[in-house]
Amino acid sequence: MAGRRRKKRKQNGNGKIWISIIVATLLIVMSVQIVGLYNKKETYMAKESSLKTQLEDEKNRSQEIKDYEEYTKTQKFIEDMAKSRLGLVYDNEVIFKKK
Repeated sequence: MAGRRRKKRKQNGNGKIWISIIVATLLIVMSVQIVGLYNKKETYMAKESSLKTQLEDEKNRSQEIKDYEEYTKTQKFIEDMAKSRLGLVYDNEVIFKKK
């Protein structure tokens, strides 16, 4: 009987050691995974910030294009193009040229 008790105690002690090793291993693996996920999160947050800035810039650019499109439909734009590219002027305009 004494031999059986010793064997059970020894097996019981070995079981506790193995369970402790497995739990410690799982904790280490989970810690590494958590750190990796945290680093990914930081990377994605920086990328999101960059993309938000880029989106805002593109919205501003889009508005500028719409404003320019409206300007091209005005009489002022037509007059400016006629003066600058074709050299046209109104009959009553006086032109000053640099020497």
